[in-house]
Amino acid sequence: MSDVIKLLPDSVANQIAAGEVIQRPASVIKELVENAIDAQATHVQIILKDAGRTLIQIIDDGVGMSETDARLAFERHSTSKIRSADDLFSLNTMGFRGEALASIAAISQVELRTRRHGSQLGTRLVINASQCESQEPDMCPVGSNFMIKNIFFNVPARRKFLKSNQVELSNIVKEFEKLALVNNNVEFTLMHNGNVMYKLTPGTFRQRISALMGNSIDQQLLPVSINTSIVKIQGYVGKPENCRKRNALQFMFVNERFMRHPYFHKAVMSAYEQLIPEGEQPNYFLRFTVDPQSIDVNIHPTKTEIKFEDDMPIWQILAAGVKETLGRFSEVPSIDFDTQGAPDIPAYKSHVEVHNPEIMVDTAYNPFKTQKSSDNRPRHQAQSESTMSNWDELFANFERKKRESMNQATEQPDAQPLDVALPSQEASLPLGDLQSVYLQLKGRYILSPAKSGLMIIDQHRAHVRILFDRYIGRIHTGSMSSQTILFPEVLHLSASQSVTLQGLLPEMEKMGFSLSSLGGNDWSVNSIPSGLDGVDATAMVNQIIDTVENGGATLKKRLLDHLALTVARSAAIPVGRTLLQEEMDILVADLLRLPEPNYTPDGKTIITVIPMDQITKMF
Repeated sequence: MSDVIKLLPDSVANQIAAGEVIQRPASVIKELVENAIDAQATHVQIILKDAGRTLIQIIDDGVGMSETDARLAFERHSTSKIRSADDLFSLNTMGFRGEALASIAAISQVELRTRRHGSQLGTRLVINASQCESQEPDMCPVGSNFMIKNIFFNVPARRKFLKSNQVELSNIVKEFEKLALVNNNVEFTLMHNGNVMYKLTPGTFRQRISALMGNSIDQQLLPVSINTSIVKIQGYVGKPENCRKRNALQFMFVNERFMRHPYFHKAVMSAYEQLIPEGEQPNYFLRFTVDPQSIDVNIHPTKTEIKFEDDMPIWQILAAGVKETLGRFSEVPSIDFDTQGAPDIPAYKSHVEVHNPEIMVDTAYNPFKTQKSSDNRPRHQAQSESTMSNWDELFANFERKKRESMNQATEQPDAQPLDVALPSQEASLPLGDLQSVYLQLKGRYILSPAKSGLMIIDQHRAHVRILFDRYIGRIHTGSMSSQTILFPEVLHLSASQSVTLQGLLPEMEKMGFSLSSLGGNDWSVNSIPSGLDGVDATAMVNQIIDTVENGGATLKKRLLDHLALTVARSAAIPVGRTLLQEEMDILVADLLRLPEPNYTPDGKTIITVIPMDQITKMF
């Protein structure tokens, strides 16, 4: 039997490595900018076209490379950062594996111009899918100039799975934030399609935070300074009143390298216990300095997961340090319960009689509204009867609309895709007795008898389905209207989210939103779709941004569906809300009128029927 194990060609091995190291255009920027920092660059310029699909150009003024080094740098496991395995446990550079340039060259077209200090001529190197096409002397500035063209051009499957330009650009900005934050002594420039997005000058860590995240955050930061024999922690945490439910700015760095560490995140959260509401997250920007021999960064291809030798002591030091900062800068005024010599404050009364018998105060609804008394009855009795008459009129209108909705539902033969009996068909009940048919369970489900058993409806999903179909219908007919917010709400976003929102504006305007930029990463929400009274506008816009970033909607129709579904979820009846019988009547009638009432737009079940046979077996 012949041998079956073969040695893979370098081109195939490089593509396999590229699958781990280079996941998207943002990965290329991360690797090349880290190399520029290791090369002692003081200025790094990033130029993009089409969110990195067409061109990624990184220009730095570092030490540069010789002709031989430039060619050898694109071979696998070639590096100037380490010499032996022992060096892995005392790393002082960002890169060390020697896989990044080989992986980038395997899935793109690369052109490199580089020159070292003291050299008269540099070198120009052209590589296409790991194959060196040319290398020649070149007149170029000191440093390195990488041009990465047509990423994944030879791996169509990988290129196909790239997200939209807005999403990929958002990922690039997120990576750029991590690199620019910790290297605050380096000047950075980021350009996209000819437009300058960032131009950051060297400064302090706090100045770099403000330059990236907006000047408004400067007033929200509290300094953290911890110096022990195990770890040194410098940075800032946010004030408790500036915590966010979404999009919290949370950055941790160790030895100038960004890291994700859920264990240390819990240490920070423990310091905020009982200071912030449940579900909210604080902002923090923390830089750890430890002995390189006490950490292991070689446990993940992206090098963002770090293993600490002394993680438990560091956890305690971090939690205590953040608590001390919050206690030192958060001054809480004391409450003085000493009542000696204090003036008497009269108790509040719900109905107050005034000296003028012709004037009566309506304290139940508006304390500034006056009304003349027209008879000799007590004022509160007259007011109560007037109020009841108004409520009777409102309820009559509601009852009329309910009857119209139910009549319309029962008149349509296609309103019941399931074998479900509408309340009006159940034992020929009159419409006025509908409220006796529905029962709400745990503030979440609506129960109703059906011909074949017991019908159970998820009230939140039902309302999502109703609102989604309503919004999509209005978008297609061009009748989507908006309502202006009396006091526009301010939306504080990160740089990456601001980029995503910028690309969403045309579609959001079709949905009925109106937003305007306030400068930096702050936006004003001026209008929202009609019928969303009481909905948190900023939370809804944040949810839309998160949905698009995570869902990666590319086609315009799919993007509008994403927006409509997100808005419907935000405006739908929340789980746990108790409904009136009349509200359940209208909700079920509107649902059964839809062409697809059984499932939500994302495929979740709305209606299920427990068969009578199954119910009988239970007993």
